[in-house]
Amino acid sequence: MDFLDRIFRLPLDQLPFFLVTILIAFTIHEFSHAYFANKFGDPTAKLLGRVTLNPVAHFDLLGVLLLVIAGFGWARPVPVNRANFDKPRLMGTIVSVVGPLSNLLLAIIGTVIYGILFGSGVLGNIENERVVTAVMTFLPMFSVTNFFLFMFNLIPLPPLDGYRILEDVLPPSISRKLQGVEQWSIIVFLLILIIPPLQAVTIQPLYLFANDMYRDLVGLVIELYL
Repeated sequence: MDFLDRIFRLPLDQLPFFLVTILIAFTIHEFSHAYFANKFGDPTAKLLGRVTLNPVAHFDLLGVLLLVIAGFGWARPVPVNRANFDKPRLMGTIVSVVGPLSNLLLAIIGTVIYGILFGSGVLGNIENERVVTAVMTFLPMFSVTNFFLFMFNLIPLPPLDGYRILEDVLPPSISRKLQGVEQWSIIVFLLILIIPPLQAVTIQPLYLFANDMYRDLVGLVIELYL
């Protein structure tokens, strides 16, 4: 067990809660992209079976394993053909932004539920300690992770949603220039993920801010019961 603890970035007793969190977060995120792309006239994702809440359709096994072991990973990206949209730039922006927004919504829901359970005293009245421990582990983890994914996916570097949003909102002439350096941007993104000093000034501040967002919101909810 000590060997497995060293492999995984989380204690083994927290790993199931993290996997459920990622299962929900990734599935809703990718489904949101696919759903709105299909609604706006691009059937590509639907034809590939991606307009579904079935996690199997959205998960990449290697991406999930790396997320658990190395701290970074990915889901299967939803293919989008903007040429099928009536208004490619506007609809493309919406399709890109709904993914991160879905994580924000999940984070708010998880935080509010935890705040209500804690503030109303329901959590304190549960006699089963395992249930209390599970709730106190899962909901904060679920909320903070989704707050983090919301901000992380808005980073304007490929292959993240923030980059696609930037492509759609910038003038076409600038967007074309961005495409010329896209391969180098991907390298920069990978370096940020794997080099600790770069993580310390990029990823870690986002995670700390995600914690702050959770604490502030859950505090507001709990105050309603005081």
